[in-house]
Amino acid sequence: MTTTAFDIPDPTLRPADQVAQALGVDPEVGLTDATADERLADEGPNELRGRPPVPLWRKVLRQLQDPLVYLLLVAIVISLVAWAGEGGESWPVDAIVIALIVVANAVLGLVQEAKAASAVAALASMTAASSSVLRGGRLRTVRSTALVRGDVLNLSEGDSVDADARLLSATGLRLQEASLTGESGTTPKSADPLGGPTALGDRRNMVYRGTAVVQGVGRAVVTSTGMDTEMGRIAELLDRTDQEPSPLRREIGSVSKTLGLLVIGIAVVVMAAIALLNGVHDLTDAATILLMGVSLAVAAVPEGLPAILSLVLALGVRVMARRNAVMKDLHSVETLGSASVICSDKTGTLTRNEMTLSRIITPSGRVELSGTGYRPEGEARYRPTDGSEADLVREARNVVVAGALANNAQLLEEAGEWTIQGDPTEAAFLVALRKLEDAERVAACYERAAEVPFTSQRKMMSILGHHLDEDEHRLFVKGAPDVLLGHCDTVRCGDAVVSLDEAQRAGFLRAVDDLSVGAYRTLGVAYRDVDVAGIPTLAGTDRPLLDESAETGLVLLGVVGIIDPPRDEARQAVAEAHRAGIRTVMITGDHPGTAARIAADLGISQPGQRVLTGADLDALGDEDLRRAVLDTAVYARVAPEHKLRIIDGLQSHGLVVAMTGDGVNDAPALKSADIGIAMGITGTEVTKESSRMILGDDNYATIVDAVRQGRVIFDNIKKFLRYLLSSNLGEVATVFFGVVLAGLIGLSEADESGAIVLPLLATQILWINLVTDSGPALAMGVDPEVDDVMARPPRRQSDRILDGRMWRRIGFIGAVMAAVTLLTIDAVLPGGLLHGSGSLAAARTAGFTTLVLAQLFNALNSRSDESSAFRHLSNNRWLWGAIALAVALQGAVVSVPFLQAAFGTETLSWGQWALCLGLASVVLWLEELSKLVRRRRHSRARSEPRERP
Repeated sequence: MTTTAFDIPDPTLRPADQVAQALGVDPEVGLTDATADERLADEGPNELRGRPPVPLWRKVLRQLQDPLVYLLLVAIVISLVAWAGEGGESWPVDAIVIALIVVANAVLGLVQEAKAASAVAALASMTAASSSVLRGGRLRTVRSTALVRGDVLNLSEGDSVDADARLLSATGLRLQEASLTGESGTTPKSADPLGGPTALGDRRNMVYRGTAVVQGVGRAVVTSTGMDTEMGRIAELLDRTDQEPSPLRREIGSVSKTLGLLVIGIAVVVMAAIALLNGVHDLTDAATILLMGVSLAVAAVPEGLPAILSLVLALGVRVMARRNAVMKDLHSVETLGSASVICSDKTGTLTRNEMTLSRIITPSGRVELSGTGYRPEGEARYRPTDGSEADLVREARNVVVAGALANNAQLLEEAGEWTIQGDPTEAAFLVALRKLEDAERVAACYERAAEVPFTSQRKMMSILGHHLDEDEHRLFVKGAPDVLLGHCDTVRCGDAVVSLDEAQRAGFLRAVDDLSVGAYRTLGVAYRDVDVAGIPTLAGTDRPLLDESAETGLVLLGVVGIIDPPRDEARQAVAEAHRAGIRTVMITGDHPGTAARIAADLGISQPGQRVLTGADLDALGDEDLRRAVLDTAVYARVAPEHKLRIIDGLQSHGLVVAMTGDGVNDAPALKSADIGIAMGITGTEVTKESSRMILGDDNYATIVDAVRQGRVIFDNIKKFLRYLLSSNLGEVATVFFGVVLAGLIGLSEADESGAIVLPLLATQILWINLVTDSGPALAMGVDPEVDDVMARPPRRQSDRILDGRMWRRIGFIGAVMAAVTLLTIDAVLPGGLLHGSGSLAAARTAGFTTLVLAQLFNALNSRSDESSAFRHLSNNRWLWGAIALAVALQGAVVSVPFLQAAFGTETLSWGQWALCLGLASVVLWLEELSKLVRRRRHSRARSEPRERP
């Protein structure tokens, strides 16, 4: 695959700068866009080779490899044998019609398969991985498929590695490489050359595709992409596993098989009944009976169910994606509609994630910064309490400078718009830096010499800054105030450093509590001077190597309050979730006061309701936690491992849990949750890979809307199942009872030649199956919301989609369809209960048309369990289009001469059309009456007072 010439015998044995040089890249600048484009065109996209596309001829063959198609082929043979037995003088019309129906079914299947594949491919592109690279001296986020050899990867906690690369630098870097090595632990990494060739798992200076950064930061130059990576070498093995069918697909498959066996049994009974009641006098009679049995079996089994299900799910999920909820797996929709608890982070999901540093607390007083968002405009208002304003100015500047240096975010301006790259909380310091006089100049005096990356366990991060003018080193630290205070023993007041006594500690903690109650997110900032003479350095360089042991004996500078207001739509979304029987639980690493205030403002909890902290969770046993999760709505100061315990506790009560996450340590919780939801904007690549759903806008309201859409999709699946099964049952019942009751309705006397008389011809049944099945069923699959799906509690996962109540409705509708069809035939024929004057062909044509129209009325019925068919009657244009097409085709088959010859029909009079329409509509009116009774019964049940247990 790779044709670009680079001489890199073994990058693990050579210094990093030599590897970069061999790859033609400056590690401080990266590739230019032009060079990257050239290499991409030369090397090809960075992707693993999947299964080759299935050729069209094989897709066509797959459509024909179906037991029901085999039955139709048998029917063609039977028709040809009968035609030959009759002398073969005219065209074998029945055989030709059945063959055309086989072709039409195959074409429909191909179209449905292509549409489903297109929708799935579109979803896959939405969830494509991205990588942070250095291009032209600037950090850029690019699609991982666009990575080329020589690209400089910027690695940080939570990133997935999407190409093999040689490390250029590494600070506290650890990777999870279980996908390649099978080792469950994390692997420490270093940029030092190796002493000799080593096994894959021991190559500490390489990072590989398919692995993930779990801690630290680093940079690496890409050495291999696509199939040339280590993962590419085993790509064929990765592509051999088949996905397990979902519960819904298994249930539908089971129903199809059961129904198939049942219908085959009924077909055998019908054929036996015809033979016994009418006798078999010649080859034509035998062929007629066999054709009817085969056609009945084919028409009664909804063979298109799996294809329609996949297409409906794909189209529904595509609609969700347009609303910023990208489902990675089509069948996760089943679980989404059953969600009973949504565990959500606070920052960015329930709040706007527009962090603004607006309060600074120091020993000399407080500072208020104006302005919102990331535009660096605003002014400082100084309010000294225990010192002069000059001291407060210096202290505030020190706080902001330290926070801006202990930072990995970037503040960018493009075309007058200010944007950030990185953590919004860190970016808030960069914005504040530009609001304080002389702060930018002070910060520019330092360059980064080393870093101790943030971890969720320490809740701190540090950088070692080298003062360029004074050749001194200073460690700048920021983190959770309550944690940071434990590492400080002095405090800076003005220009003096004094001992941090208990009174001052208590004062800062009170300030933190006050800010938290006001919904501010709080961070503490500190520093200490460092003598680097005794610190070990990175091999081959003079860069110091630091670890968390350096974060002791710190000098406290102050505390900041960062405001992140709740989203305007979040409160309404929480209320909507509550109306749908879904609890909202807030899980955050913020201060308990901040969490409680935001939760109360959004209606998640009541003021004064208890908040459990990480320390509280550590003190609770599993059984105590299991009880606590039932009435706790807010968790604060939690670590990722606490999320797992919360999920386990909720799931132990049978609850279906959706959990949001963004950091690498959230990945286990997302996998454990029934629905793992990754943040699309702030989420790491690892969390996106571990999730089932990705939020494009990181918005809680989008989750609730996705639950609504999930319920609508599930309702639509029930709609087309109810429609298909009841319609097909109507066809079976029509033929069965038409044979059994032939004498009663005048059929047995309709043909004086003594030939077998059936209510419908085999070709007519196959036509009904072709015209009324796929179109209306697909249209109902994309039906807009009819019932208020959020007015009912979540569906239990143990509930069957086809329960006893639904089967009773299917049986009722099928029986009504058969009754009105046979009544139409009776009304046209001279004999029977109703005396008509029409011919057998006219009676069959009228019954045939009534059954088609009855199924189309049934499509309107099937849109809701309880709501009238006249509610939102016009909001599904696809359904009306399908109905109009079916009516037009039926009109053609009844009126066009060559179709009349093919399907045994004749032209109906206007009176007969009116009879067909009137009797077919009985299906609609009886179901409307049934729905009215159900609505009144449910309304009465809701109004009756319930006894307290």
